[in-house]
Amino acid sequence: MYLSRALLNPLSRAVRADLADVEGLHRTLMRAFPDDAGPHPREAHGVLFRVDEDARRGRFVLLVQSAACPDFTRLPDGYFLDLRDDLGFAESGGPENPATREVGSERARIGAGDSFLFRLRANPTRRVDTKSGPDGKRRNGRRVELRDDASRLDWLRRKASASGFELHGPEDGTGASGTCVREERKLLGRRPDASGAPRVLTLAPVLFEGRLRVTDADRFRAALAAGIGPAKAYGFGLLSIAPARG
Repeated sequence: MYLSRALLNPLSRAVRADLADVEGLHRTLMRAFPDDAGPHPREAHGVLFRVDEDARRGRFVLLVQSAACPDFTRLPDGYFLDLRDDLGFAESGGPENPATREVGSERARIGAGDSFLFRLRANPTRRVDTKSGPDGKRRNGRRVELRDDASRLDWLRRKASASGFELHGPEDGTGASGTCVREERKLLGRRPDASGAPRVLTLAPVLFEGRLRVTDADRFRAALAAGIGPAKAYGFGLLSIAPARG
C-alpha cells in the first residue's frame, strides 16, 4: 500500500480544469497507473484520493492512496508545483513533489485499542425510491444527501461500526465524541449518461475530523484500503490517520 502527497500547481491549466470537474480529476489521476486493469481500474489499483485546500497559503494538497506505486510522470507537464522555485523548500533541500511512501508495513502493526486522529471527506447519503416497481423487481433508487449534522454523524457511526472503529474523544454534550463535522461547497463534474449525452454531477462533501479508536484491526485495515462511503472515484472515502498522543 502506498500513500502519495503532492502540491498541485494552481497556475496549471490542467489543474484548474480538474479542480472544477471531479470526473476530469479522476481521469487524470488514473493516468498514473497501468492501463491493463480491466473494466474497473480504480478498484483494481486500490486508488483513493482527496484534495485538501490550504487557503492560508493558497495551495492545493493532493493525497493519493493506492495498492500500486503511481507513476506521476504520466500526468500533464507542470501539474505539480516545482519546489525548486520555492525558496523555503529549496533552502531545506526537499521534499520531493510528489512524495510517495509505502505504508503497508506500519498499518500491519495496528491493533485493537489503538487511537488515531482522523480526517475523512465523505458523501453521506441515503437511498430513496427503492420500492419494487410494477415488474416486482426492487429498484436501486437514487442517493440523496443528508442535510443535518446529527444525521451525518449517525451515518459515520454506522460506517465506523462496520469498519472496525468507534468515534472516541472528549464528549461535547451531543454524543459526537468531539468529532468535527464541516459541510463544504458542492463539487461538480460532467460525465456522459447511458445515451452518451453529457450529465452534470453534483456531489455534497462533508469533512469529518476527530479521534477514533480501533475495535477490530482486520476490519479497520480493510476499511483503510477500501475507503468509506460512496463516490470514491471523485475524491471521497479516503480515511487519513495519524497517531493520537495522550
